[in-house]
Formats: sequence, structure tokens, C-alpha cells
Amino acid sequence: MRRPNPFRSTVFWSGLLAAATLALSACGDRGDAERPPAPGDRSVAEVNGKSVWASDVKREAVAQGLISEGEPLDVSSDLFRRVLDEVVDQKLLAAEAQKRKLDKDPVAQRRLAAARERILGDMLVESVVTDAVNDNAIRGLYEEQLKLAKQSEEIHARQIVVSSLPEADAIKKLLASGASFEALAMERSTDPATRFNGGDLGYFTTDVMPEAYDGALKDAKVGDIVGPFQVEGGWAMMKIEDRRLERPITLEAARPQIVRFLTYDQIRDLIEKLRGRSKIKVLIPAAQNVPGQPKEPADAPASAPATAPASPAATPSPSATPPPAAKPAAPRPAPRPAPARPAAKPATPVPSPAPSSTPAPAAP
Repeated sequence: MRRPNPFRSTVFWSGLLAAATLALSACGDRGDAERPPAPGDRSVAEVNGKSVWASDVKREAVAQGLISEGEPLDVSSDLFRRVLDEVVDQKLLAAEAQKRKLDKDPVAQRRLAAARERILGDMLVESVVTDAVNDNAIRGLYEEQLKLAKQSEEIHARQIVVSSLPEADAIKKLLASGASFEALAMERSTDPATRFNGGDLGYFTTDVMPEAYDGALKDAKVGDIVGPFQVEGGWAMMKIEDRRLERPITLEAARPQIVRFLTYDQIRDLIEKLRGRSKIKVLIPAAQNVPGQPKEPADAPASAPATAPASPAATPSPSATPPPAAKPAAPRPAPRPAPARPAAKPATPVPSPAPSSTPAPAAP
């Protein structure tokens, strides 16, 4: 699939939309002001005899990033009351601006016209996305990616890390005599991330591990004690608890990523079609590289080790190019400050967004 072009953040566009909507509602014709904007909407306040609707407050909360699109907002909550006060203030400011005839100013006219264009563009995008991003499309892409996904083997293991080989040999002898691996890990291991849970690394795939681990675990069977083998910063002993095939991501877990991808794909295609049949002439020269001019930082390599703890629901990289759900991120060991720490495995990537002013819709 083609890579969508990057675009401004959803919060940025939502903020513009909310501000524009409030400005237009305050400065425009109020002939239908007392009619609920949508079935089930309710008036929650009045400003000089004109209603403030619950949907006005919710829209402002979404624009500020206080709630996500589609998330409910209880009218009795403190958050609703706080945002309501802000909406009331905005309407008072807009009404005062209209009273002072600032809406007649040419600059104001241009800004209001730009706001109207954004709102109409949002409505078009919402219409296109709603029709295209449905359950059949989501399931179809999910099944397509499952066929392409490659299942790796996961290993569940425990480890003990010590600073010297003699210490590791002594622990190996204790294990051979029947000592508990978990107890020795809690007593002797220098790895603070796993020491107090018996050295448990959880399930992981060998490709997230440093090379020394990969070689030592390659042919190990369930129940084996592996090591000691040298790692950066010490010597490691490992106990193999289980081996299994990596479990594929479920449809429900993959759904948010798929919805985002399909949404951005539809937006990108719409923009490409509109540009393709329009005459666009840019009247300013192309940007030139000026020595010493600051440049935007390049995207980090997709294979760069992560320094934050990894988890099964790792956040997708915004610069990745393959479609979502191709391969779920597997549970892996928590990072540790010691050099023997396993490297984090990159999460399943999601394509970058395409240019639009519309946030991704809630999953069907």
C-alpha cells in the first residue's frame, strides 16, 4: 500500500474547528439558534437568551484534547462544568466583537471565510470516511495482514545475572544440587528489573535479545538451565520455562490501528483526486538549503533499540510505512539498567497520517 503523506495533528485541527464553529455561531444568523443541533441534544446554559448546547461543550472538550472523539462527557461532571464556563466566555467575547462590528473588518472576514472552508472540508472528509471505513473493510484488511504475518517462536525464561564467572559457576552448582532458581535470582542476581520476581523475563522472541542471549537460547529446551554465558556487564544463567508460537493480534486489538490506516488512506486518496483534477500554481520559489539554517530532525531508524519499557500494546511508530496488524508486538523483557538488558522489539507499525483536518472516526 502507498504511504500516506504526513499532516498536522488531530488536536490542532480539532482546535481550529471548534474555535471556528463558535465564532461562526456567535457572529452569524441565529434564526435557528434555539433548535437542537441534533436529536437528543440539550440546552445546558443560556447567554443573553441564546442557548448553549451540550454538543457545544463536548466539541470544545474534544478540541482541547480533554476527551477523544466519540467519548461520552457527563453533563454533571466537573470537567463538563469547566469547559461550559469556557464556552460561555467565548460566546460573550464573540458577541462583544460583533457588537463592536469587528466582524465587518476585512481581516475578520477573511478569517471567518477560512473557518467556513475548514468546516466544509471536514464535513466532506467525514462523509467519505464514514462510507468507506466500515466493518467489512476493517475485517478484510485484518485478514489480509494475518496471511502476510510471520509467527515467531516466543520463549518464557528466567535469568540470574552476576558480575563474575566464579559467581556464576557457584550458582550453577547450587542449581545442580536442587536449589530453587527463583530463590537464587532474588538472593544473588544483580539485575534490579527481574531480581525481585525470581528473574522472570516473561515471554519474548530471541530477536529482541542481545546476540549472546540469542546464541545461548537457540537450541534450549523447556526445563533447561542455560549458561553461564558472558553478557555485557556480567555473566548470565537462564532457566527455560516455556516455548510457544507467537500469538497473532486479535481483530479487536488491531481495530484502532486499522481504522486509523483506512481513514488516512481515504483522506489521502481524496486529496490526490482533488489535486489531480485541479489547476494549482505555487507562486513562491521552492525552499533552498541555506548553510547554517536549522533543519527538521530525521526520523529515528525503525530498528533503533527502545529505552522505555516495552509492552504488548506498544505505541505504533508514526514514521513507519507498512500497514497495521502485519505483526503484533510480543511481550518482552522489561529493560534493565545493566548492560545485559534485552533490547526492545519494535512494535507493529502504522502508516503516517495523510493531510486532513478530520480526526479518525470511532471504530464501527
